[in-house]
Amino acid sequence: MRVFVTGATGVLGRHLVPGLVAAGHEVTATTRSSGKAAGLREAGAEPVVLDGLDREAVIAAVRAASPEVIVHQMTALADMRSLRKVDRVFAATNELRTRGTDNLLAAAEQAGTRRVVAQGHNFLYEQSGGPVKTEDDPVERRPVPSAVRTVEAIRYVDETVRLKAPEGIVLRYGTFYGSGASDPMVEMVRKRQMPVVGGGTGVWSFIEVADAASATLAAIERGEPGAYNVADSDPAPVAEWLPYLAEVAGAKPPLRMPTWLGRLLAGEFAVAQMTGARGVSNEKAKKELGWEPRYDSWREGFRAWVAG
Repeated sequence: MRVFVTGATGVLGRHLVPGLVAAGHEVTATTRSSGKAAGLREAGAEPVVLDGLDREAVIAAVRAASPEVIVHQMTALADMRSLRKVDRVFAATNELRTRGTDNLLAAAEQAGTRRVVAQGHNFLYEQSGGPVKTEDDPVERRPVPSAVRTVEAIRYVDETVRLKAPEGIVLRYGTFYGSGASDPMVEMVRKRQMPVVGGGTGVWSFIEVADAASATLAAIERGEPGAYNVADSDPAPVAEWLPYLAEVAGAKPPLRMPTWLGRLLAGEFAVAQMTGARGVSNEKAKKELGWEPRYDSWREGFRAWVAG
């Protein structure tokens, strides 16, 4: 198929583009940097230097490529080691998830593209009820004040792509890890700058970045429209996975911090994820996309990542 990939030089795109080419697809891949175009061409894709917020340029590029599938992976993530002011950190990405999404959907309509596969996140779910969520569970409507725009932008992608694209698919990824995906987290763990806050009861779902790319490839080729959780099969509380990561990274055990101090030092959003986050079930993605993660648990995944 002809596939148009935005954000192709991002963490996931660097795995996805070669996978698409290897599978025999004709790939047009975008980047905001002209300096990265040569790398995309070497990977077998036709590069396009594109600003996702330039509506006319997006429409022209998509119409020229005439893709059967558009993959929306546009982000502009900065240094995320401090999340006290989440909306400030994610401001540019939030624009890409709102205005950028609108531009891609307008382009898809003009080009006659039916399938749009977009990046979502499993932090979208309400922090109430059981510890593991399915795609049918309610999404967050009252995020912490510092993250209102960020959660709204994730929800905007989730709802708009599924509503407006004839075949809209949103992949609610777990937290990425792997080479280039979350290296600052290992650095923080080694410096004991990532404590267990409260009881560490927040449940996280992880996904190794190459596994996330393989799920994305599966969603391009098959699956009914809708939302899919893309994560490994081992949701776990912070109090379990964070000390394990410290162990495999050769670091001392993480510090423990009361909730009130966590709010003071790290902010409300970080505390909410440490104490109230919910994990996700990947059963729908495995069944309907025919996908299996290489790393079924973060336990073996973390070891391979840190060792690599």
